[in-house]
Amino acid sequence: MSLLKVTDLKVSYGGIEALKGISFEVPKGQIVTLIGANGAGKSTTLRAIMGLVPLKSGGITFDGREITSLDTSRVVAEGIVLVPEGRRVFPNLTVLENLRVGAYLRRDTEEIENSLRYVYERFPRLEERSWQMAGTLSGGEQQMLAVGRALMARPKLLMMDEPSLGLAPLVVRDIFGIIKRLLEEGMTILLIEQNANAALRAADYGYVMETGRITLEGTGEELLKNQRVRDAYLGQARKKR
Repeated sequence: MSLLKVTDLKVSYGGIEALKGISFEVPKGQIVTLIGANGAGKSTTLRAIMGLVPLKSGGITFDGREITSLDTSRVVAEGIVLVPEGRRVFPNLTVLENLRVGAYLRRDTEEIENSLRYVYERFPRLEERSWQMAGTLSGGEQQMLAVGRALMARPKLLMMDEPSLGLAPLVVRDIFGIIKRLLEEGMTILLIEQNANAALRAADYGYVMETGRITLEGTGEELLKNQRVRDAYLGQARKKR
């Protein structure tokens, strides 16, 4: 069953078509990844789903409901949360204050505290640094905070935009370990990631985007083995003919 369904989505910026009619689905309980070069339209896709950019045409259905025309706060209330590129934590707020911002739409005080305990159980380092200013955290800790803040909204679908960007290889491994654990706990994830190799190894299914179009799709394993994908995104030398 598809939790998210995007149909013929088109987005234009100043007359330039950034998305040229893309369609894809995210099944419940799976990781789906969008890979492609910078400027392919991956981040625009997430922003369009979140209601952060106006649509030229197309439709978005989530959990059986049409959400195409909803504003961002209502999209979050429906259960879609974005972990943005560059983490975007509030540097002059503490770790705890950042986490509480993630629950800003919620009014269930007791359950918010339960969510905070849930986040701390998965990210003990955040509890250790709960009163530390977010701007003084390492890049990896800030990424953990960005994920934790998103989880405070109790998402049904977690969308992640370049979670490994600018992080050391060992930290990237930790971040993908977190993603795998969330999947095992039943989370549905839509992942954008420049590290195509890591993304496809983690994903159940993937789509390749090029200049606003989806040009290829398949399981993560199929795309890893695809020579076109290997040549373009996985740093593999072309096979000699």
